Amino acid sequence: MGDVLSTHLDDARRQHIADKTEKILREFLRFYEDQYGVSLFNSMRHEIEGTGPPQAQLLWRKAPLDERIIFSGNLFQYQEDNKKWRNRFSLVPRNYGLVLYENHVAYERQMPPRAVINSAGYKVLTSVDQYLELVGNSLPGTTSKSGSTPILKCPTQFPLILWHPYARHYYFCMMTEAEQDKWQAVLQDCVRHCNNGIPENSKVEGPAFTDAVRMYRQSKEQYGTWEMLCGNEVQILSNLVMEELGPALKAELGPRLKGKPQERQRQWIQISDAVYRLVFEQAKVHFEEVLSKLQLSRPAMEAVIRTDMDQIITSKEHLANKIRAFILPKAEVCVRNHVQPYIPSILEALMVPTSQGFTEVRDVFFKEVTDMNLNVINEGGINKLSEYMEKLSQLAYHPLKMQSCYEKMEPLRLDGLQQRFDVSSMSVFKQRAQIHMREQMDNAVCTFETLLHQELGKGPTKEELCKSIQRILERVLKKYDYDSSSVRKRFFREALLQITIPFLLKKLAPTCKSELPRFQELIFEDFARFILVENTYEEVVLQTVMKDILQAVKEAAVQRKHNLYRDSIVLHNSDPNLHLLAEGAPIDWGEQHGDSGDGSDSGGSPSPSEAVTLTEKRRRAKQVVSVVQDEESGLPFEAGSEPPSPASLDSVTELRGLLAQDLQPESPPPASPLLNGAPVQESPQPMAVPEASSPPASPLGRLPPGKAVDIESPKPSDQETGEQVSSPGSRPPIHTTTEDGAGVQTEF
Repeated sequence: MGDVLSTHLDDARRQHIADKTEKILREFLRFYEDQYGVSLFNSMRHEIEGTGPPQAQLLWRKAPLDERIIFSGNLFQYQEDNKKWRNRFSLVPRNYGLVLYENHVAYERQMPPRAVINSAGYKVLTSVDQYLELVGNSLPGTTSKSGSTPILKCPTQFPLILWHPYARHYYFCMMTEAEQDKWQAVLQDCVRHCNNGIPENSKVEGPAFTDAVRMYRQSKEQYGTWEMLCGNEVQILSNLVMEELGPALKAELGPRLKGKPQERQRQWIQISDAVYRLVFEQAKVHFEEVLSKLQLSRPAMEAVIRTDMDQIITSKEHLANKIRAFILPKAEVCVRNHVQPYIPSILEALMVPTSQGFTEVRDVFFKEVTDMNLNVINEGGINKLSEYMEKLSQLAYHPLKMQSCYEKMEPLRLDGLQQRFDVSSMSVFKQRAQIHMREQMDNAVCTFETLLHQELGKGPTKEELCKSIQRILERVLKKYDYDSSSVRKRFFREALLQITIPFLLKKLAPTCKSELPRFQELIFEDFARFILVENTYEEVVLQTVMKDILQAVKEAAVQRKHNLYRDSIVLHNSDPNLHLLAEGAPIDWGEQHGDSGDGSDSGGSPSPSEAVTLTEKRRRAKQVVSVVQDEESGLPFEAGSEPPSPASLDSVTELRGLLAQDLQPESPPPASPLLNGAPVQESPQPMAVPEASSPPASPLGRLPPGKAVDIESPKPSDQETGEQVSSPGSRPPIHTTTEDGAGVQTEF
């Protein structure tokens, strides 16, 4: 790999890439600076006017997965440096960064992980053929001939591949189809969460950034949805740069790559990943610099907005009226002929899978609570309630139990309409709906928890408790039906706008866009940071189609299609005391109701051995999913056994042979070359993740593999990482680093 990069990415070409990246970044960041003032004004106006959706009936959790681990288990990973397969212990903490350790022993000893993968922008592939097709398309002219050796050989029939159009790829395999299905659900959950990288509570910076991306791409005549609008701001910005750099770089370097088709493919993947890392670091520096400057100027802008809010609004309305008078006749004709006839079809295509998914969320929640209630009646009684509720509280973040809900969105298609409206991929809408499903499930669980916790304060008997659980369940389901209807209607409106507005703007651009600069003189210079002609023009276009979209969604609700509530049904303050209950501290079922968890009715303090058992139970409960294993055959390495020796695995026979052996713990391996051939370099001052401190001696010696620990998990990177080999014989604080092409370590 080192030879490939030194040959094709010499200093001159790296400087050329840096110069082009600099040019693109500066152009984009001008859009971002413009949009920041507009977004700040819109946010402050929204706060003052108090407009917003109806009040939700369900409660929401402020810290959904505080100190939780989503999943842990073992899988085989392909090592590109020696072309062998190695067993890895993996961990998915609450931030959904996939953490790979050398083995479970390294995890127990709290050694640094081999890699932390931020999966934003990745696709989870379950077939080598799928992967080879994507790789072949990424570099034209390198399709392998039939019968030739492919770029990747999987020793089993159950691979899982993380593919990215620019960054490095990750290759895993499992022993059974059941394991593959479970791991696929886990990795898809990671991708879904990491793609949603811009915080929802970012009311100024987030909208300013996404609007800047849209405006920048439209300035390049690129309308429609963009599949790579995923991850945090720096990742999205890196994707934006690579979208422009990639084709020219491919045309320049593609013909110079030597070897067989699969070797040229491998070389291109390495080059693309190296360029992506260079772009990422450069984008990070520039973005943070501009963001810092804007945040420093924010107080002054806020002061102007507060003082002149009325004048700014009046000036903007005057501008909008002038633009409306100019474009309205053209826009109405365009909407009537090219958009309006297709709105019902698009809406129906969105409604069917989305409503099925939300119905499945309701059914899963109902089943889990009903099963818990039956267990309370037949087995555990009140003494086991805390254990049941600890599991139920994590339901929305259980990738396997939620998978049946998420799968309902997979059939979403627009058929011929997708090409007509230039929708490159439906994954944007699928993942957005799936995130809404998870949020609504967690809201329902949180509301149920709060009401049940209140009921337990009355000291009910087992029979009374069971009746109360059923009554609370029915109460929560009614609230869920109302909230899910509101969320779906909002999702349908937003999706229809995302599909139709870019199409309209593209249609109107030849006759309208060139005339917009003449409206600039209508904006007072003092207000120029808060009112932009381009944004006002888009708002006017939006208004021309908005009434048709609202009418279509309203008609669907009136017809009670897919259990949508009519807009006239508004439940204001139907349960005012409920929201007061949510103001208290989060419920810790293990701490508050776990003292009777051993089933004993006797009073007094538990014995030391009982206290240890209780502590272990609570620690394990902090993990949403234990080691995912097949109910019948299990993972290659079951809980209670240790990983194999570091012998490389390159065939099914070797993999299966290890399963029959008595597996012994291995010592940490010595430092070895990285994927790029550069030796591992010790950072002069390894930097810990800001939240983490040096952990105490690991308590995992008393726990079976796969159980949670009360330590800070590694923080996922803003970029995909290279692999890092830990130094033997030490217990450093858990930290994560990435290594660029030169082997230099940098903190995430």
